Amino acid sequence: MADVFRQEWGRITAALIHQTGDWDLAEECAQDAFAQALRRWPRDGVPNRPGAWLMTVARNAAIDRLRRSSTYRAKVEELAVMETRETGTDGREPDADDGAVPDERLRLIFTCCHPALAMEARVALTLRTLTGLSTAEIARAFLVPEATMAKRLTRAKHKIANARIPYRVPPADALPERVPGVLAVLYLVFNEGYSASAGENLIRRDLCDQAVALAQVLAELLPGEPEAKGLLALMLYQRSRQTARVNDRGDLVTLEEQDRGRWDQVQIGLARGHLEEALAARRPGQYQLQAAIAGCHAAAPTAQATDWPRIARLYQYLADMTGSPVIELNRAVAVAMADGPAAGLAILRRLEADDALAGYYLLPATRADFLRRLGRNEEAASAYEEAAALAGTGPERRFLNARLAEVRSQGQQRG
Repeated sequence: MADVFRQEWGRITAALIHQTGDWDLAEECAQDAFAQALRRWPRDGVPNRPGAWLMTVARNAAIDRLRRSSTYRAKVEELAVMETRETGTDGREPDADDGAVPDERLRLIFTCCHPALAMEARVALTLRTLTGLSTAEIARAFLVPEATMAKRLTRAKHKIANARIPYRVPPADALPERVPGVLAVLYLVFNEGYSASAGENLIRRDLCDQAVALAQVLAELLPGEPEAKGLLALMLYQRSRQTARVNDRGDLVTLEEQDRGRWDQVQIGLARGHLEEALAARRPGQYQLQAAIAGCHAAAPTAQATDWPRIARLYQYLADMTGSPVIELNRAVAVAMADGPAAGLAILRRLEADDALAGYYLLPATRADFLRRLGRNEEAASAYEEAAALAGTGPERRFLNARLAEVRSQGQQRG
């Protein structure tokens, strides 16, 4: 059922929003359809085409609710016509037009990512409507109370309605100003799946898969936009390492300790192709640079063979382009690997002085790693403690606590 939910939620919600114009109604009817499936499928068996079954149930629920108000009579007729057109020969399951699915989801993406909405609202609304994450899950991802996130989502939906934001892919002349916002949202969705901000699982494969699918559609829609291909390449490179990032117990495995034989070479090949197409346009952007960095890791047969000086240079370009303190933190890691941990520690001191990453667990975690490599175990232990207290997921906390025990043990032995 989880796989069906992941595959069908966004499609069903997007179709209902398109037909009814009512976001809350669409979500409620989609939820009703999945609730019915949970009750009926264990008893009656899973339909041959579960997505079509869910769409029919959700659409019927929408029709029933809309019939209660004459205001929505035209919408009822639209839904009824759509249902008749898509009904299969058995009279029970519609013949879903899979070719129309991507455009429906893209309309929803561009609506969720409209520049009239604040960035945090865009990401939250995309996560809610396209992936089906609960308000509580999104709140945890944003590190805000659930009530705050509920209000944020409600305000975003009201703004779309009140400002009459169109439910469509923008015309060609408006795409350049809208695409960066859409790419940023998909990037954040993927990152939440690739390295979850909270919970007991480090990786949420459902979010990664959703983000990759949407990025593929966007790259196809915008063949002349190299950053769309760059983002897709980055996602594929990162996703190729998913199974190697955790062990059988769900514990974190660092990049240098991963079994590279488990990296998915098919996805790496696809990523390389998309990145080459993007770079051929000679319009470099942040996603292309990040994909190039990921490509350096993918090209190294062993951790020791990694071209860290090149990665450090790419991070320098990326830091100059974005001004992001997180990118600067990553550059510190690359510099430490290329020139030694003391060089990385010098960059960290500047970051800590700026206070831009206060509360970000990877800052003390990185400091702890540098100090451990320098043999300064007492200071490393203090930094590991700080990082473990800030880490959001169980695997991250277990990893940091294991390293904490390691440096304490080494310190005692030397003492």
